[in-house]
Amino acid sequence: MSLTYTAGSLVAARGREWVVLPESAADMLVLRPLGGSEDDIAAVFPAFEDVRPAEFAAPSAADLGDQRAAGLLRTALRIGFRSGAGPFRSLASIAVEPRAYQLVPLLMALRQRTVRLLISDDVGIGKTVEAGLIAKELLAQGEATRLAVLCSPALAEQWQGELREKFGIDAELVLASTVSRLERGLELGQSLFDKHQFTIISTDFIKSTRHREDFVRHCPDLVIVDEAHTCVAADDTTQGAASSASNQLRYELLRRVSADADRHLLLLTATPHSGKESAFRNLLGLVRPELATVDLESTAGRAKLAEHFVARKRADVREYLTKEDGLADDSLVERTAFPSDRWTKDEKYRLTPAYRALLDDAIAYARDRVQAADAQGRREARIAWWSVIALLRSMVSSPAAAAQTLKTRSESATARTAHEADVLGAPVASDSAENDRLEGMDVAPGAAESEDAGARLLDLAQRAAQLVGPAEDAKLKALTGHLKKLIAEGYHPIVFCRYIPTAEYLAEQLEGKLGKKTKIAAVTGTLSPQQRLERIEQLAAEAAEDGDPAVRRVLIATDCLSEGVNLQHHFDAVVHYDLAWNPTRHDQREGRVDRYGQKRDQVRVITMFGEDNGIDGKVLEVLFQKHRQIKKDLGISVSVPDETASGVTDAVVEWLLLHGRQGSQESLFEMDTHQESFERIEREWSSAAEREKTSRSKYAQRAIHPEEVAREVAAVRAALGGADEVRGFTLEALRDLEALVLEPRDGDGDFTAQAGGAPAGLRDALAATLGGRLIEEDRPIPFRTTPAIGRGEAALVRTDPAIGAIASYVLDSALDANTPGPRPARRCGVVTTDAVGIRTTLLLVRYRFHLTLPSRTGERQVVAEDARLLAYEGMPARARWLDDDAAAALLAARASANTHEQLARNQITRALDGLPDLSAHLTEYGTHLAAELDASHRRVRKANEEIVRGLKVVPQEPADVLGVYVYLPQQPVSLSSGAEA
Repeated sequence: MSLTYTAGSLVAARGREWVVLPESAADMLVLRPLGGSEDDIAAVFPAFEDVRPAEFAAPSAADLGDQRAAGLLRTALRIGFRSGAGPFRSLASIAVEPRAYQLVPLLMALRQRTVRLLISDDVGIGKTVEAGLIAKELLAQGEATRLAVLCSPALAEQWQGELREKFGIDAELVLASTVSRLERGLELGQSLFDKHQFTIISTDFIKSTRHREDFVRHCPDLVIVDEAHTCVAADDTTQGAASSASNQLRYELLRRVSADADRHLLLLTATPHSGKESAFRNLLGLVRPELATVDLESTAGRAKLAEHFVARKRADVREYLTKEDGLADDSLVERTAFPSDRWTKDEKYRLTPAYRALLDDAIAYARDRVQAADAQGRREARIAWWSVIALLRSMVSSPAAAAQTLKTRSESATARTAHEADVLGAPVASDSAENDRLEGMDVAPGAAESEDAGARLLDLAQRAAQLVGPAEDAKLKALTGHLKKLIAEGYHPIVFCRYIPTAEYLAEQLEGKLGKKTKIAAVTGTLSPQQRLERIEQLAAEAAEDGDPAVRRVLIATDCLSEGVNLQHHFDAVVHYDLAWNPTRHDQREGRVDRYGQKRDQVRVITMFGEDNGIDGKVLEVLFQKHRQIKKDLGISVSVPDETASGVTDAVVEWLLLHGRQGSQESLFEMDTHQESFERIEREWSSAAEREKTSRSKYAQRAIHPEEVAREVAAVRAALGGADEVRGFTLEALRDLEALVLEPRDGDGDFTAQAGGAPAGLRDALAATLGGRLIEEDRPIPFRTTPAIGRGEAALVRTDPAIGAIASYVLDSALDANTPGPRPARRCGVVTTDAVGIRTTLLLVRYRFHLTLPSRTGERQVVAEDARLLAYEGMPARARWLDDDAAAALLAARASANTHEQLARNQITRALDGLPDLSAHLTEYGTHLAAELDASHRRVRKANEEIVRGLKVVPQEPADVLGVYVYLPQQPVSLSSGAEA
């Protein structure tokens, strides 16, 4: 039996019209409802159900709308598209509207047969979205069938949420905590990497030999590696042995994964260089082996790298597609609202007399302990050194951290050698910029070197415990003042601490001290990564439930949140309560809120430091001021090499032990033992900064010219619409549907709507996306012009679920004249306007195309849709067709006079009767559209002749005429005349 229906044709079944999809067979039709989404696809068996050919019904002259009907129907239709016909198959089906600059990596990817990219855009630009776009597109086109994301365990849930909510990719978490459950569901001999199509895998989990080998054998054809710089080590590495070994394990894994020349690989990192040329070369070698040795000083070498490497700063994309980028005008300019330069301030505090006395005694103990250990041997000396650093860092953090450390055995005390003591002690005491072991790093370290702390340490611990509270803890008292000021100015701050006891202590002490309208929560490493995100969402929800804009959120967190987790939607200020010993850690903390999607134009940053504790002031001046100066001079943030930071802090501690808190700053640098070291550190850091600046300039993204991006952006917007269209549609539709809309006069484009008066069908649809309580209580729904939305809010983008619900209701009610209540859009309309000088008819036409898309895995058959406006002057039999711009301009035409009801009915009847006369032109236009689409697909994939060789785009006839709208000039035509105007 042969197929009765071709792909793209219309059939009637189950009381509605459907589009036949290419997956259909002779005995089973795979159908999508006309205008429906992929979620509504159904299988129908013609042998058992009534299936008949169908044609889309013409509009009815009895169902006339007003002057806005055409625009509302067109936008509602376009918002509903989930299968666009253009070269980007995925853009119509994702729940995020990508920025134009985020299309650059996608365009680069589509020009490669096997996608190999190193995406190194600056922190906060949106590397996750860029990688998600590529993954979704490769999956949609059949270029990839399975996906694995390798990331740290702390970021796994966030990756899962991003892929599911923005890209519709439901990935399984493969973590140490989930693998037992997953493996219980496997069949004999089955790999979990085969069973689950999409996975997010912890880089810690994958380090084990058994799981690593299993992953390599069953590795998906598309792999994304987050924080890729942690997966390579410099050949001449000087970082900690444990960290270096960990990096080496990951590097060996990725080297084996990348060895398959047909595997797609995306490497993501904001710090590809980090001052180490060999590490950078190793990273490039994973992308393409030849890049590890290519001459990057030559033009040819840089051109080769440019095909696979993209690295941009915020300044590069803050304004994009402008005349400065080489475009003819600024008509497509896109301005991205990154926060401006951070407002930063260093705030000092002085210890109370009791705390000062405790610290002096602790320093004296530390001095005695180091001197005694030096005489006992190298191992004992290193154990004592790390114990002393743990003691001093905890002491200046908080009384709670100090008391915990003084009673806890040092981890390094178990070491059998001096080297082992360094391996155990260094990660706990340092704030390495390259240390990926954030898990467990916020535990208060131990200072005792035996199971039972000595009497001297126990006495110090008891004294520390007595100093809790603002009376004796001047640091806590100062923090309270800073937070009250930030809260009064409308900010929602995050307070970053080094240790768990400090965070818990602050949360307890601050409760009730910041006002009744301030909600406080603490997030530390005691919570799992998933629990951390839930705690943050709970804090945001509690603040939102009050419905009071004066409610503020304060989050107390350790550095378990300093990397990767996106917090810009809920917080807009950072307080560094504990000074990190590496400025890069502060950059990471601040980057959680200072990124794309932050509503504030300026993020506040306060760095607290102890003026008289003997440590903070020196670290701040030596490391942080140098770091800030480099950023100011070069315009980029350069990671501080770990050996640089540790060299400085070691010198500070040594000085403190020798001279106490009162030693002068100048003396620290004048000491002969440290002068040469500091000069070397200065040279190395400056050299790293210059290399970073040179690489940013030398390897700037030049593979895709802005003109190419502009052409594709214009095509996407023509097919799917832009933000202004969506906002205007939403406002008009909600007002017509009798929602209460309040539009503030601040000009930012945001507005609110209460849906209590809207039809029940719309209220139900909104409740499903925004929450039933919000709709039931008829609370205002905020509609935001920015994608940075919170719970119960809607973003004014076509892919937002709430916008989709409104568009679906408008479209369905337009197609069904029996829908009760208001119907904003209609399929017909007649308008008398001074915008035309002759009778002009506007058609809203839906075209369907059958696409044959070749891929590495074979041909893929797709049915896609496009909506177009066509307009002609005069009568149908002698139509003079207008160009696309003139047709679109009619949407803005407004009535300048009333139209007599009988005149309107006669005019629309005449237009509908003349539709057969237009069929030849509609078919010709569809053929022209198909040719444009074919050219667009070939243009985007132009570097891959193998892929475009079998491409076909065939229009499905006949096209669907959804709407017919007649525009009459100010002087109406005669009712009896057949004249053209």
